[in-house]
Amino acid sequence: MPTLRQLFLANNAQTTDFPLLLEFERAEGIYMYNKEGKAYIDLISGIGVSNLGHSNPYVVNAIKDQLDKYMHLMVYGEYVQTPQVRFAEKLVSLLPAHLQSVYFTNSGAEAVEGTLKLAKRFTGRYEVIACNNSYHGSTHGALSVMGNEEFKQAYRPLLPGVSFIRFNNPDDLELITDKTACVIIETVQGEAGIRVPDAAYLKALRHRCNETGTLLILDEIQAAFGRTGKLFAFEHFGIEPDILLLAKALGGGMPVGAFISSNQIMGVLKENPILGHITTFGGHPVCCAAGLAALEVLLNENLIAAVAEKEALFKRLLVHPAIKEVRGKGLMLAAEFESFELNKKIIDRCIENGVITDWFLHCSNSMRIAPPLIITPDEIEKACSVIIEAIGFYC
Repeated sequence: MPTLRQLFLANNAQTTDFPLLLEFERAEGIYMYNKEGKAYIDLISGIGVSNLGHSNPYVVNAIKDQLDKYMHLMVYGEYVQTPQVRFAEKLVSLLPAHLQSVYFTNSGAEAVEGTLKLAKRFTGRYEVIACNNSYHGSTHGALSVMGNEEFKQAYRPLLPGVSFIRFNNPDDLELITDKTACVIIETVQGEAGIRVPDAAYLKALRHRCNETGTLLILDEIQAAFGRTGKLFAFEHFGIEPDILLLAKALGGGMPVGAFISSNQIMGVLKENPILGHITTFGGHPVCCAAGLAALEVLLNENLIAAVAEKEALFKRLLVHPAIKEVRGKGLMLAAEFESFELNKKIIDRCIENGVITDWFLHCSNSMRIAPPLIITPDEIEKACSVIIEAIGFYC
C-alpha cells in the first residue's frame, strides 16, 4: 500500500524536484501539527494568507453557517448574494471614497489579469509599466508584468507593450507617458526580498500618473490587512491608487482575490463588450463569508495596533554577525544572509527544529519572516531562538 507521500509524488503535479514533503494533520493559531503531533511555528503565514493564524473559530463558524445556506449558485455578478454584498460593503467603508466598486476573483493572479484588462479598456492604451523584481502572480498576464526574466524566459512570447522601471528610483518616472495605460507596482515589494519605498518616491509616482492620465495600480496582495502595521499599506505613504489589488489574507484562509476601483472606471466592463471580465467561482459565497469574518476579527480585536511593537521585537532579537540586515515593514520582514546556500541551510535546520520559514523568489539569500499577526512576544522569542541557533550551527 503506497504511503500518502508516495501518492503525492506520483499523482500531484510538482513544480520542483525537491518539495519539502512535510505532512500536516491539523493547524491552530500559529502552529501546524504533523501526524506525530510535532508542532511547527508557521513563520510565513502560508505566504501572507493566514494573518489570523489557522482555524480561527469565528472564521470557521462563518464558513459553517454559510455552508448551511448555500454554496455556488451562479457565476459572479448575476445574483444578489448576501456574503458578496456585505463583504464588498465592508471593504468599501474602509477605503478612500473613490474605491467604491469591488470585483471579486478567485485569486490574486486573477485580480491582476482583470485589472490589466480594465486599465487598457478604460484608457484606450495598451502600454503597461511594472517594476524590476516585481511579483504579481504566475498566470500569463501576471507573468508578463513580473520583473524577473529567469521566471519568464521559458514562456515567451508574453503580453506586448510591457516595460519596466526601477523600484524606488524617481529617475525612471519620466518613462511614464501619455501612452501608458497603467503602472502596476507593489506598495511594498514582496518577492524582491521586502523592499519598502520612500514616501517621496510614491508621491512622485502618483503625481506622474496624474500628469499623464495613467492609472496607478497598487498591488497589496501580500501587504494589506495589517501586515505592514496599517490596514492597507498605502496608508503609510500618503497616496491613493486608482485600482487596488487584494488577495491572500483577504479570504481569512479561503481562496478569494479582488480588484477595487471607482464606479466610473469599473463601469467600462459593462459594455463594448458586455461581460468584460467573467469568473465562475470568484466571490464564492463561502469565501466571502470567511473574508468578512476575518476582517471583523482583525478590526474588533485591534490586532494591527501591536504589529509595530512585534516588528521591533523581531529586529531586536535577530542580531548575529551572519545577518547582514533585517528589513521590512511591520510583520513583512526579510533577514538577509551572504548567500542562498547559507540561507537554505539555516531554513532547513529551522524546519527540523519546528519553525517554518523560506526564501524569496527574487532574493534567495534572504529569509522570509511573516508570521500570523496573532503571534505573541513569547512566541516571537521562541521562533527567534530557533533561528539564531540554526545560524550558530553553520556560522
